[in-house]
Amino acid sequence: MDEIMKLEIIKNFKSRNINVAFFETLEDVKNRIIEMVPADCSVGIGNSKTLKELDISGILRTRGTNVFDKTLAENQEETIRMKKKSLLADWYITGTNAISKEGHIVNIDHSGNRVAAMIYGPDNVIVVVGKNKICDTLDDAVQRVRNVSAPMNARRAGYNPPCLKAGKCVDCKTDERVCFNLVIIEGQFAKDRMKLFIINEELGF
Repeated sequence: MDEIMKLEIIKNFKSRNINVAFFETLEDVKNRIIEMVPADCSVGIGNSKTLKELDISGILRTRGTNVFDKTLAENQEETIRMKKKSLLADWYITGTNAISKEGHIVNIDHSGNRVAAMIYGPDNVIVVVGKNKICDTLDDAVQRVRNVSAPMNARRAGYNPPCLKAGKCVDCKTDERVCFNLVIIEGQFAKDRMKLFIINEELGF
């Protein structure tokens, strides 16, 4: 990423009360998160392929942090409890499906717990994203989450919606649909609550 683009992204997100930091590698982000997040707090984790590669849940749990990560649940009841506890955690760490250079964060969610925690609840939110998810405009970001992120995450979760075969969103109404919540974060009321960590690597869907 060139410096002009970085400055443009920082400026546009800052105008929306969202802080941006750039990192070269996942390892750099891991070290920054460990630095920032107190060991004695509670942390909710959004289901994310990028965060799985980072193994942030394991790292935080090892040092004694109270972590709510639904992917570590042993059954459906525990999964639901983890999702709800994440909404009241001190910190929330998640990936995202797309961002725009204009300053938007765009996601498509199945149950909506991830975007709910991003929007309201935890006092601090860290959003980790690879450079492959940077889009020029909001429209481009929406197209990405509909036609790239949703189908690939559906496959990862074991669902088989029509978009897998079609190669694009067909706005299906099937039981296999995973894209029930399209959420556009245009900014934050609470200044500095949300931190966007952009990594100079291609990560996740």
